[in-house]
Amino acid sequence: MTKLKKFAQRYAHAWCNQNPESVAAFYAENGSLSVNDEPPAVGRPAIAEVARGFMSDFSDMIVTMDDVTHESRGTVFHWTLTGTNTGPGGRGKRVRISGYELWKIDNDGLISESKGHFDSSEYERQLKHGVV
Repeated sequence: MTKLKKFAQRYAHAWCNQNPESVAAFYAENGSLSVNDEPPAVGRPAIAEVARGFMSDFSDMIVTMDDVTHESRGTVFHWTLTGTNTGPGGRGKRVRISGYELWKIDNDGLISESKGHFDSSEYERQLKHGVV
C-alpha cells in the first residue's frame, strides 16, 4: 500500500472518531479546507470547527476512503460519508453521500489546501427524507 493511500485511510478514520482536532492534524498549520466552493476554513482551529459541525450532526458518522489518485490538478481523495442526522435540529434520517476533496500536499506531507465537493442538493434531500 502506498504512503498516500495509508495517509488517506488514516484521514478518513480521523473523520469517524468524534475528535475534530484529529482531522485538523492532517493539515498544515495554515492549511485550508473549503466545502462546495464556500469560503475556506483557514488554520487548524477553523478546520477543526468544520469537522466538529459534521461530527455534531452525525454522531455515528463513518467516512470511508473510496480511492485516492494523483491527477494533473492535484491529489484527489474520493470518500463516502454515512450516518444518522441526530445532531441539533436533526431529523434522525440516514444519509449516504459520496464526494471528493482536491488536495495540495506540502513538503511535510500535510494537506495545505483541500477543496471538497459533494452533491449538496442530494445531501439536503437525504437530510429531509433519508437514503432511498
